[in-house]
Amino acid sequence: MSNTSNNVAGVDNTFRRKFDREEYLERARERERQEEEARSKPKGKGPPVQRKPLKHRDYEVDLESRLGKTQVVTPVAPLSQQAGYYCSVCECVVKDSANYLDHINGKKHQRALGMSMRVERASLQQVQERFEVLKKRKDLGTFTEQDLDDRVLKQQQEEEERKRLRREKKKEKKEKAVEEPEIDPDVAAMMGFGGFRSSKK
Repeated sequence: MSNTSNNVAGVDNTFRRKFDREEYLERARERERQEEEARSKPKGKGPPVQRKPLKHRDYEVDLESRLGKTQVVTPVAPLSQQAGYYCSVCECVVKDSANYLDHINGKKHQRALGMSMRVERASLQQVQERFEVLKKRKDLGTFTEQDLDDRVLKQQQEEEERKRLRREKKKEKKEKAVEEPEIDPDVAAMMGFGGFRSSKK
């Protein structure tokens, strides 16, 4: 009787996976055909991307603004408010100033800005113009001994002013310390203290 219950018509109870050989052979042939077509087709590369050559930064790199400050860091804070230096171009956080400088001078960051790592070659005329600009700047920046004396005198006056202000602050502090508020002796006796003076006379 148990044999008849196991052989119920239309039920597969062998629990073994059956593979259809023809189906898998057809899939393999299709995959081989696609690979062959991909190999025979020339790769459809577009024209190479032209990037601008490197140029000077037109902004000052801010490394000291958050120096010495504490900040609470939470795991759910946005990247720009996490600990470290945030690069808005690459949307990443770098943990210290040395790595931040390496990042902003690196290939990935420059590519994101649309620049290649190559430097534009300067012509003779550009070099001569640059020399002229530097000569003019040097001529304007020269100073005489009188200018130096004036600067030293001004610095000494500022130092004396700072010292005077410091002395005045100390003097005010001493005056505040001397001015003790007057306490009514009856109230002091009632509260149990008469002052901080010694009882010996």
